[in-house]
Amino acid sequence: MKMIPYGRQDISEDDIQAVANVLRSDYLTQGPVVPAFEKSVKDYCGAKFAVAVNSATSALHISCLALGVGPGDIVWTTPISFVASANCALYCGARIDFVDIDPLTYNMSMDCLSVKLEFAEKEGKLPKVIIPVHLAGQPCNMAAIHSMSERYGFKIIEDASHAIGGRYLDAPIGNGRYSDITVFSFHPVKIITTGEGGMALTNDPEIANKLVRLRSHGITRVQEEMTHITDGPWYYQQLELGFNYRMTDIQAALGLSQIKRLDEFVKKRRKIADRYNKYFADLWVTTPFEAPDSYSATHLYIVRLKLNEIKFSQKDIFEWLRSCGIQVNLHYIPIYRHPYYEKMGYIKKDYPQAEAYYAQAMSLPVYPALSDLQQEEVVQRMNTPIGFQTLF
Repeated sequence: MKMIPYGRQDISEDDIQAVANVLRSDYLTQGPVVPAFEKSVKDYCGAKFAVAVNSATSALHISCLALGVGPGDIVWTTPISFVASANCALYCGARIDFVDIDPLTYNMSMDCLSVKLEFAEKEGKLPKVIIPVHLAGQPCNMAAIHSMSERYGFKIIEDASHAIGGRYLDAPIGNGRYSDITVFSFHPVKIITTGEGGMALTNDPEIANKLVRLRSHGITRVQEEMTHITDGPWYYQQLELGFNYRMTDIQAALGLSQIKRLDEFVKKRRKIADRYNKYFADLWVTTPFEAPDSYSATHLYIVRLKLNEIKFSQKDIFEWLRSCGIQVNLHYIPIYRHPYYEKMGYIKKDYPQAEAYYAQAMSLPVYPALSDLQQEEVVQRMNTPIGFQTLF
């Protein structure tokens, strides 16, 4: 049985040649291709600075550090995300809290955020940073979040791991108009890939310099940043405790080649989503909502199962589709449900929309190379009997 994954990379001969060219060059790690890739991304997004790293998790970590997150601080994010969106705050010694999701977009709820901020202000427990996550490639309501940041004084990191190639208010996600830093992921199932990799974009030169140092052990070779005059051309200084989070030229070469097809990838993903929407118009699922001010990159195609209309459970349907070779997935288990976070005392009833989402959500296959026949197979299986009984 040939499997249909929920997502996968699309590698061309040009991509392979780009990587091979680096392997034949003088530089495999810190050569000219990483800055070329950074420039291509920042130019595409309309940001002033871009800092490539070895994963989006690393980008989130050093972004928190660059904004001064540390012990005693509080960071807020959404519970419906991969754990990296919350872990990055804990790496810095800060505390993490969650804002429930919007029932339509599944992104951070603006109503819940507004109420939570009012209460936190009264309690003297406002967050230092908020990390909205653009789930499945659909941007959050960044204008509203930015407006609240001006009132309450928090910084913003957009976790746009799913969203490169998407747009918000007719401008590319990553332009930095409504946030301090935007983070992208280049994992193989994302919109474009570098194998593993990530990037942080900002319009602030001081933040950019800090990110550059933190990705490479806290080291600088810039004379203006040093504490005294250089000892010679070999000289560098470690100014702070940083990390080995650098991206290689090998990875960057793949990304630099892939970004040439970024718009093509997103168009193909959106076409697949449009076909699903038509197929499922009368089925027992709720198809993804797209806000009118958004252009989703469609990293994921998430449906909500109308379990009250059928006699099967979420698990039944999930296992049935997997048994048919369709590798559906669930994005995501609410972060507070993981054992590591359960110990911190989060209460499920505080996040009713996240709980309802988790009980009904399912991610169906969507990636540029998904053929019409494969998509029709997915749709057919969604309408096919489990054993001798129909799903609807």
